[in-house]
Amino acid sequence: MPSETRARKLAKRIGIEIAGLLQRDVDDPRLGNVTVTDVEVDRELAFATIYITVMTGDEEREEILRAFEGAQGFLRSQLASRIELRSFPQLRFRWDQSPDRGARIDELLQMLRDEDGQSEDAE
Repeated sequence: MPSETRARKLAKRIGIEIAGLLQRDVDDPRLGNVTVTDVEVDRELAFATIYITVMTGDEEREEILRAFEGAQGFLRSQLASRIELRSFPQLRFRWDQSPDRGARIDELLQMLRDEDGQSEDAE
């Protein structure tokens, strides 16, 4: 079984390579504004989970995920040709929820600041 360090190194390399593929080699316009935010590879090197987001808005989430599913074979073969492994992991694409969570936390903090400012004014 490969080590966790090897899995992390492979995840980092996959992230770099797939970002390059999205910029240069993928013709699907639905994937033009996609950013790879993280990659996780399991310890058995069987699956690579690629977390994605877009900066333009989340309206097309399902369409973008479908586009990735359609491009999965191409992306996997291109990655396998760039990264030497006996067996290349299956790719899974997931939407990264971090930006949404961060925006919600900022919103809640602002609400608390506004409430705190109002209670100080009342005193």
